[in-house]
Amino acid sequence: MADSKSAALTGPAASSLAVDTERVRPNAKLIGLLALGHLVIDVNQGSLPAILPFLKAAHALSYAEAGAIMLAANITSSIVQPLFGYLSDRSARRWLLPVSVFVTGIGLGLTGVAPGYGALLLLVVVMGLGVAAYHPEGYRTAASVAGDRRATALSWFSLGGNVGIALGPPLITALVTGIGIAGTLGMMLPTALAGAFLVSALPFLSRPAGPAVAKAAARGTNMPRAMTLLVLVVTLRSWAALGFTTFVPFYYVDHLQADPRLVGPLLFVFLGAGALGTVIAGPLADRWGARPFMTWALLAAAPVGVLFLLSHGLVAFVALGLFGAVLVSSFTVSVVLGQAYLPRHAGMASGLIVGLAIGTGGLGVALLGAIADHWGLPAVLWICALLPLAGFLAAVFLPAPRDRQ
Repeated sequence: MADSKSAALTGPAASSLAVDTERVRPNAKLIGLLALGHLVIDVNQGSLPAILPFLKAAHALSYAEAGAIMLAANITSSIVQPLFGYLSDRSARRWLLPVSVFVTGIGLGLTGVAPGYGALLLLVVVMGLGVAAYHPEGYRTAASVAGDRRATALSWFSLGGNVGIALGPPLITALVTGIGIAGTLGMMLPTALAGAFLVSALPFLSRPAGPAVAKAAARGTNMPRAMTLLVLVVTLRSWAALGFTTFVPFYYVDHLQADPRLVGPLLFVFLGAGALGTVIAGPLADRWGARPFMTWALLAAAPVGVLFLLSHGLVAFVALGLFGAVLVSSFTVSVVLGQAYLPRHAGMASGLIVGLAIGTGGLGVALLGAIADHWGLPAVLWICALLPLAGFLAAVFLPAPRDRQ
C-alpha cells in the first residue's frame, strides 16, 4: 500500500506538488531598490505636515486653509491611485517609478518659493501626482518578487516609505529653520539621486514576473464586498493617523506654546515608531494572518492614543511613539489583505488601499481643520485617538480571503 502511494507520487502529480510546495525567496536587491525609491517619495510627502506651520505663517493661512493643503495633497497623491493601479494591472509601466520620484521632488522643493496660496496648491498637486504614480506600480512590482513571504517582503518595501515619512519632518525642519523657507529646494538633491538609481535599474525592473506569480493570480478569487469593507477600515485608520501628523504640531506650537523646532522630533517619534511597527508586523502577520493582526492592532491603538492626550513631557513622547507603532503597524498588512481580496488585480488593490482609503482620510483632515477652528485642537486629537475603535468594530466583520482550489 505504501509502495503504491509512493508510486502514485512519482509522476506528474509529484512534479505539481513539488512546484506548489517549493519555497520562493524574495528578491532582496530589487525590494531594496524599490524601497529606496519609496523612501525618497515619502520623505517628500512626509515633509508637508512639518512645513505647514511655516507656510501658514508665511502666507497668513487659516487652519481650514492649511487643512485644504493636506486635502489637495491627499486627493492627488491617494484618491487617484486606483487609476494608476488599473493602468498597472493592464501592463507594466516601470518607467513611472523614476519619473514619479523626480516629480515629487520638484513639487515639494518649490513650495518654499511659491509666490502665493494658489501656486502653493498647484505645487502640492504636482507632488501628489508623483506619489500617486509610484505606489501602485511599486507595490505590484514588489509583490511580484516577494516570493512566499509576502507580508514580510512587503513590510520591508513599506519600511522605505515609512522611514521616509519619519525622516521628512526633521529634515525639512532643519532646512527651513537653518536656511529659511527657501530651504525646501534642498529636498531636490536626494530626489535626483534616487531617481537616477531607478533609471539605471529600469532594465532589471522591466523583466516580467515569474510564472508562479501569474499562476497564483489566476487561481485567486476576487472578493469585492470584502474589499469595500476593508477600504472603510483603512479610511478610519487613516483619519486617525493623518489627524495626528497634521494637528499634533499645531497642538504643541499653538496650544501648548512649545518651541517650533519641536515639530520635527515630534513627527519623527510618531512616524519613526510607525516604521518600526511595520517591520515587526510583517512576520507576525505571516504567522497569525493579516486579518486578525489588523483587527487587534486597531483595538490596541485607542488606549495608547488616549494616554498621549492625558500625559505630559517624556511620557507623552513615549505614548505618541507607541500610538504610531501600533496604529501604523497595520499599514502593510492591509495592503497584503487587499491583494488577497483582489488577487487578480494586485495593482488596483494597492491603489485602493494605499490610495483611495488613505486619500479619503485627507477629507477627514479637512473636516478636522474646521473642527479645530471652532472647538479647538484638543477636541480634534480626542476624535483621532478614538477613531481606531470604530475601525476595530468594522474590521471584526472582515471575512477570511478565499482561494480557488
